[in-house]
Amino acid sequence: MSTRATDISLFDYNLPQELIAQHPARRRDQSQLLVLDRGTGEIRVDPFKSIVNYLKRGDALVVNDTKVFKARLWGRRETGARVEIFLMRRVDPAQPLQWEALVSPSRRVKVGEEIQFDDLTVRLVTDIGKGRWRIAFHSERQRSRIIARFGHVPLPHYIRRDDQPSDLRRYQTIFADKDHVGAVAAPTAGFHFTRSIIDSLEREGVETIRVCLHVGPGTFKPVKTDTIEEHVVDPEMATLSPQAAAAINRVRSRGGKIVAVGTTSVRTLESAPIYDDMVQPFSGMVDLYIRPGYSFRLVDHLVTNFHLPKSSLLILVSAFADRERILNAYHEAIKQRMRFYSYGDAMLIR
Repeated sequence: MSTRATDISLFDYNLPQELIAQHPARRRDQSQLLVLDRGTGEIRVDPFKSIVNYLKRGDALVVNDTKVFKARLWGRRETGARVEIFLMRRVDPAQPLQWEALVSPSRRVKVGEEIQFDDLTVRLVTDIGKGRWRIAFHSERQRSRIIARFGHVPLPHYIRRDDQPSDLRRYQTIFADKDHVGAVAAPTAGFHFTRSIIDSLEREGVETIRVCLHVGPGTFKPVKTDTIEEHVVDPEMATLSPQAAAAINRVRSRGGKIVAVGTTSVRTLESAPIYDDMVQPFSGMVDLYIRPGYSFRLVDHLVTNFHLPKSSLLILVSAFADRERILNAYHEAIKQRMRFYSYGDAMLIR
């Protein structure tokens, strides 16, 4: 890892606002795919479904199967003032009713206060600071009822509209596992895959391996430091199962390529312990910050969406390929009028 300070301005670019996708494509596989050869810098643009032409027998697609839930809750104080509670994660498995949450506005609320959701309430337990609170539901049944009745799909801030019923389905990948509910932001690179594309890949001998990282709100946290080295990545819960580790080891042993779908899959894979060149299963909080100079251990190719300027995600993909080639690819995507960010088009870095 390089020890030289790197100015954040090097990861900036200008994006016309009209290219920020406000809605998903009518069909998942109708998106476009920009293909970047990170060795030569060559760029081409194809329909996303052509991704089957870029993977080979023996390769493996590694996807994140976390499931997004309706994490944004709107309640009221006793005064009638509106309060947003943005659920982030359970505090401790031993205390399943307590969650860490962002509370806004947080300046006037008090410890012990009950935020009302009609006849249901949530208690503010501890002020952690910077708008973060530990909150407590009164029962699991009550928590489920509040999320079902008052929860909203946590669309990112650059989608300038209220969430719609269709977002509960489309702001979700086809890999989302009902037993892995916990993300407050989607692993959006997976949006483009359909069952038909996966079937086509499997017929060509490309297998799908599932990992899980519960994406937190920190994924949208801008880098506000002058240099990228000063930035801190928020930790997120990740799991790489024994079955997934064994599958990855089989692929590597036969010379196949590991194709990570999304930066969350990258961070999960690259956080895995490796002993005697064998990937080991793990489960725990990961805070790996990947920036230029990082040596990738497992990921050979990357499927990803286009990321915000001056973001840790743009920094990550610039570590995977040369920063100038990444920005050149972004400029080409803008020239081609491709769609950006969560509901936008995709990129394959080979």
